[in-house]
Amino acid sequence: MDRNFEKISNDSADIQGDITVSVAHNQSLKQRLMSISLSNVSAREWLQKRRETIQPWGEFLNTGKLKSPKSLAPLPKRIVKNIEKFQSNYLFVFIGLVIFCVLTSPLLLVAIAACLGACYIISLKNQDKKITVFGREVSLAQQYAAVGACSFPLFWLAGAGSAVFWVIGASFFVIMLHASMYATEDEGQPFELEMEQV
Repeated sequence: MDRNFEKISNDSADIQGDITVSVAHNQSLKQRLMSISLSNVSAREWLQKRRETIQPWGEFLNTGKLKSPKSLAPLPKRIVKNIEKFQSNYLFVFIGLVIFCVLTSPLLLVAIAACLGACYIISLKNQDKKITVFGREVSLAQQYAAVGACSFPLFWLAGAGSAVFWVIGASFFVIMLHASMYATEDEGQPFELEMEQV
């Protein structure tokens, strides 16, 4: 038994080679976004679940199903069902409102670009050699923390706080409006009872 193990371990020691991974550069933006691989397992599962539960946009934007409820009693049930059904679509509505807010605020766009540019420059500098300050090596995380601390006043001047609250408020309003007005399948058509006079 020991001889077989020795023979296998000696044979496997002679194996050599390079592994090359080909990267497809001609993929469209949609293909690259859909093939995002995350290292965190729970984040990967959450993203996969969001991809699977996106309802068709034609169904989401169907104006024929937008009806006000007859009374306030079925409203909470309707809101909960619609939020469960269209959760991924509402996430895209939120992302769209964030993008709209950033694009319509030029100073905020400049602040974000400056912060991301500084982080990019730091990552390039750390590829060549480690940065030292007063003879001490500064880690990459510490450099990113310094960029965050320095960009905080810039974001405050750009009005990032009001932008965050605007996005939260607008998202809440749009999502609740859609969830309360979109008629669910189980509500059915209302019927009226006809009473005969006796």
